[in-house]
Amino acid sequence: MNLTSSTSEASRPFLTWQRILDWAQEHYRYRTFSKDERIPTRDGLLYLVQKGAVRLVGTAQLSATTTKSKSEVSKPTTEETFLGFVGPGQPFEIVAQSPFTLGAYSHIDQTSVVWMYWNDLDNWPHFRREVLDAFRHQHQRKLLWLSTLGQRKTIDRLFGFITLLVEEFGEPTENGYCLPFPLTHAQIGSAIGSTRVTVTRLMGKLRQKGLIAIKEDNLICLPAKNN
Repeated sequence: MNLTSSTSEASRPFLTWQRILDWAQEHYRYRTFSKDERIPTRDGLLYLVQKGAVRLVGTAQLSATTTKSKSEVSKPTTEETFLGFVGPGQPFEIVAQSPFTLGAYSHIDQTSVVWMYWNDLDNWPHFRREVLDAFRHQHQRKLLWLSTLGQRKTIDRLFGFITLLVEEFGEPTENGYCLPFPLTHAQIGSAIGSTRVTVTRLMGKLRQKGLIAIKEDNLICLPAKNN
C-alpha cells in the first residue's frame, strides 16, 4: 500500500502531503540520504519515506565460544538479517528489543525521510488514519512473509520471498513486473535463512524454469504470466 497513490484525493489531497513536507523542513525533520547510508532512528518516533527506498535490517548479538589456554572465552558477535523495504509514502518505526536491534538504511541514492512524534499527527487527523491503515497492511504482509519462511525447501522460500517483494514494490515493464531497485544475493540469503552461494544457484534454477527474469542493473522480475 502506497500512501501517496492508493488513497483517494477525497480522503487526503496532495496538499496535505505537501503541508507535511513543508512542516518537516521548517522543523528540521526532513533529510535526504545517500545509498547505503544509515538513517539515525530512535524509539518513539514515526518515520515517513518521501522518496526512494529504506532497507530495514535486524542485528542479533550472538555469543561465540572459543577455547584459549584450556579455558573457554565467550566473544560477542553480530548477525545482520534483511527484514524488508519501506517504499515511498510508507511509514515505519524502530522499536528496540534486546538482544535484537533494528536499523534502517537508505537502499538507493537520494532517499528522503520525514520524522515526527506520534502526537504531531494530530495536525492531520485524516493522514493519521492512513498511517494506521498502512501499519495494519504491513502487519498482514509480515504474516505472509512468515508463512513463506516456513516453507521447508529453500527454493520455495526464495520464490515466495521474491513474489512478495515484487507484489509489494514491483513496477510494470516489458519484462513483466520488476523491482525498481537491486537486491544482492547475500541480502536475500539473510532474509530467507540461506547463503549467498545457495541463493545464486537457486536463482539460476528459477530463471531456467521461467519463473523469474533478470533485467539490466540486476533487477529481479516476475514474468507477466505469473502475475
